[in-house]
Amino acid sequence: MNGNDEDPAPTRPRPASNGAELHERLALHGGAPIRRTPWPTYDKGAVHVCSDDEEAAMRAIRSHLYFRYDHRNESETECGQFEAELCRYFGTRHALAVSSGTAALALAIMGAAVPPGSLVACPGFTFVATPSAIVLAGCRPFLVEVDDDLRMDLDDLRRRWRPEIKAILVVHMRGFAADVAALAAFAAEMGVPLIEDAVPALGAELHGRKLGTFGVAGAFSTQSDKALNCGEGGFLVTDDSTLFGRAVALSGAYEGRLRRHFPGTEPPVDGLDLPLLSLRMDEIRAALLRAELTRLPQRLALFHRNYAQVSGALADLPGIAVRNPVAPGAYLGEAFVFRVPGGDAGWFARALRAEGIDARNIGADDDLNVRAFWNWRFMYDDRDPARIRATLPRTARLLAETVDVPLSSSLTPDDCDQLIRAVRKVAAAAPAAVGVESVRA
Repeated sequence: MNGNDEDPAPTRPRPASNGAELHERLALHGGAPIRRTPWPTYDKGAVHVCSDDEEAAMRAIRSHLYFRYDHRNESETECGQFEAELCRYFGTRHALAVSSGTAALALAIMGAAVPPGSLVACPGFTFVATPSAIVLAGCRPFLVEVDDDLRMDLDDLRRRWRPEIKAILVVHMRGFAADVAALAAFAAEMGVPLIEDAVPALGAELHGRKLGTFGVAGAFSTQSDKALNCGEGGFLVTDDSTLFGRAVALSGAYEGRLRRHFPGTEPPVDGLDLPLLSLRMDEIRAALLRAELTRLPQRLALFHRNYAQVSGALADLPGIAVRNPVAPGAYLGEAFVFRVPGGDAGWFARALRAEGIDARNIGADDDLNVRAFWNWRFMYDDRDPARIRATLPRTARLLAETVDVPLSSSLTPDDCDQLIRAVRKVAAAAPAAVGVESVRA
């Protein structure tokens, strides 16, 4: 057990700056680093798992029943119970556990009967899984610019709208809510479905409503760095029974197994006109996730505690622009994202890493970061990154200015203090080009 089951401590007061950062030599230049131990991240084992979760997985292993469609009633299986618990948590009619967040996205598109070959609009700042899921569903990604806070730009989408666009896939990237209500209204105006890629925002809310419930379907991941973690996995939620039925059939409910998802009623589709893609979740992962789901509120509180401490201390720091939420609290808090307007974000990220803080410049030329759209070469005939960047010039400029720091729920207040000190130290010593623009209020 890693201690994360305890209730989160109250947010510590913002550390007062005594000006010492102005006189500290950067670790990048041979000075003492702020932190000497590895920054906690999921790939180093910094995950929110306790002995009860491990025992739940072992329970499923000992059952020798690993396939979700066995002799039991659906309500007795781990997958079936996990889906029922998701419906209660999200307040939706249906939930479907699948093999990955990418699978959930593709099934949502296919479940919504978006015609193959159609354009599906998505933001230019997202993980490569978003356009990949569109391709997996037989459609074509149509990339849209983002605004200064890295959210899908509705004005750009409206300006460049084409009749070939048959769906909008909005992304709550790095755990921050998009302006999903406005996008839902626009989608309704255009007569196309809005699907939510809530893969990076499991549990986050906007105005008291859970992300993933604003569109016709919401897709989530349970990969190792997500709020629920079973290594690989995902799920979708929806109130649309036909979309759900199609997704169930596509995911691999063959030979009448679709009926198990519609107890007491006839399924709205028979599934025989759909391919079987075998994108199911297994019983072991579902058992682990069921146990973790009981502690999801605690994990979300830890994310918010850590993010509030870091963002509150750095919100007014000259030289960086901290990402603003679309509404108060409308974020997960699993990453601290800021821009270095007019400065060198690549240098800033390198300096933070030298101080012992994991950090990436998302738009770095020397980093094949698959959150940068010019690295999605499967989408383009052109192999020249400069020409690809020119297709979304604003997004390319903003990503070149952006630094991303992962915030594990396992971070302690002392860890957060070290991050705050490191950012202040680096900002104070940054080249002259950094600091020409202060963060907006």
